[in-house]
Amino acid sequence: MKVLVNLSRILVGVLFIFSGFIKLNDPLGFSYKLQEYFSPDVLNMPFFEPYALIISVFVVVFEVVLGVFLLIGYKPKFTVWSLLGMMVFFTFLTFYAAYFEKVKDCGCFGDFIKLKPWETFWKDVALLVLILILFVGVKHIKPVFGKLPTTVMALLGFIVSLWFGYHVLMHLPTIDFRAYAIGKNIQEGMLVPEDAPKPIQEYSWKFNINGEEKIIKTNGSYPSVEGDFISVETKVIQEGYTPPVVDFSIESDDEDLTTHFLEQDNLIVVVSYNLESIEQGGALKLKALQDQARKNNYQIIGLTASGDEAKQRINEAYNIDFNWYLCDEKALKTVVRSNPGILELDKATVKQKVHWNDIEDLQLPKVESKLNGLSTIENVAVIIDGQLSSKKEVEALKDYDIKNVYFYKDKEPVKEFNKKNNTSYYNIITVELKNSKNNIAYFLNGERSLKETVDAIDTDKIESVNVIKDSIQLKELNKQDHAFYTGIVEVKLKNE
Repeated sequence: MKVLVNLSRILVGVLFIFSGFIKLNDPLGFSYKLQEYFSPDVLNMPFFEPYALIISVFVVVFEVVLGVFLLIGYKPKFTVWSLLGMMVFFTFLTFYAAYFEKVKDCGCFGDFIKLKPWETFWKDVALLVLILILFVGVKHIKPVFGKLPTTVMALLGFIVSLWFGYHVLMHLPTIDFRAYAIGKNIQEGMLVPEDAPKPIQEYSWKFNINGEEKIIKTNGSYPSVEGDFISVETKVIQEGYTPPVVDFSIESDDEDLTTHFLEQDNLIVVVSYNLESIEQGGALKLKALQDQARKNNYQIIGLTASGDEAKQRINEAYNIDFNWYLCDEKALKTVVRSNPGILELDKATVKQKVHWNDIEDLQLPKVESKLNGLSTIENVAVIIDGQLSSKKEVEALKDYDIKNVYFYKDKEPVKEFNKKNNTSYYNIITVELKNSKNNIAYFLNGERSLKETVDAIDTDKIESVNVIKDSIQLKELNKQDHAFYTGIVEVKLKNE
């Protein structure tokens, strides 16, 4: 019995320390998993969700500490009772999640090892058996060292665990197991291999046949039966391949710009999954980051799941003007464990990633300007804020005046542009300025006009003024002119 107890003691102690350390490395990630458990769809305890982070830190620190206590033999009865209570609870929880198919991954080993619900349950059952052996043979658990050294080691285990949890919360996980770690390529993480396993689903079709309801199961094909269709339900029999990166996108209100931005060099991405809960200390640093990035020829954008009002309010409150694009909130929480967090991307590869507390550690050496060489490119149309520009105008541009630069790879827009303007350009480069003077497209009696011309018209001669925003007409005009108009002003004059 003594040998069995000591063997169980080592296995349980090591596993608790390992499992606890993995979660302690990323307590914020574990708190997101707890929020999933507390949600109405699982345990229906939403009142615990605001306290998920506190509970997360307590659970993982306690898990590591119990593992240490068990190995060194500190307070055996307290330790074994605590282990037993914890495992009974988690065995019930994992059974509930697996049986009712509520949670896909328990989060026991964070992002390091992904276990399926039933795998997690049987792992917990095995641990519970080992802990029951410890419970029965608790008298065989003796301290490895003397009373004072054992107490000091137990205290150190608690202090170090607590400090480590605080450290990673104030910075970032020491070891990043996610698909957005430094050195990983986001675009490659989205790919699904051609020979990847496909999901297998079972379809249960319900029909009314001669007044009787019958269910016919297929693999997806519509059954050949004579009767009235009522409903169909699907069940996943076997999960297919899931790429490391899912639900990541960079979208504006009307288009998906993911591929465009992931092909850019020297891109700074400010991530805030929710602008309403952005840390003020981090938001106050964004203005300096924006200025430094632009000064050194980096493009800077924001990614958030928040709406337009929140974006505008944050930009005004903290004096920033870079564009915020949309992305799924859960994906952004996975990208970086900080709100805000900062990434440097180079053709979709993560070069740097920092917590807002460490923005000053971001290395942004001066890089070559995007405009270098544009003025020397022959047979390329450079359109600045919707206007075809001369070589002199391109050379006069400064990087800090520029909000975005787009390079057209699709030849269809180039062909359309050449046909419309009777030109022979082989490519188009569109430049959007920060402080644009041409944000509004002006039309006078149905013909394109200039702001200066419209401003000079005597108001007594104007019959009507029509202002258009967020319309199909505006989107079509931007597409046609390769511009970034935010509105259209149509002026109609009185007949004289």
